[in-house]
Amino acid sequence: MVRAYVMIDAGAGDAAKLVDAVLGVTQVAEAHVVAGDYDIIAEVEAEAVGEVMSTVATAIRDIDGIDDTRTYVCLD
Repeated sequence: MVRAYVMIDAGAGDAAKLVDAVLGVTQVAEAHVVAGDYDIIAEVEAEAVGEVMSTVATAIRDIDGIDDTRTYVCLD
């Protein structure tokens, strides 16, 4: 199992309503609205790194209102 944390930059004031859409993505285990440089942090779990990257590139980044993402794959 591969786990990654995805930092999500949302449009101004959109984080609270977008977190539900992020949680609706099958591979997203958790998602939280946070304060700081990013608006949402999501935990993605998949069988392979490629599946994580595909989930971010298609399912998460395609959500209207998401401006940018940064993905950090766990090494342990």
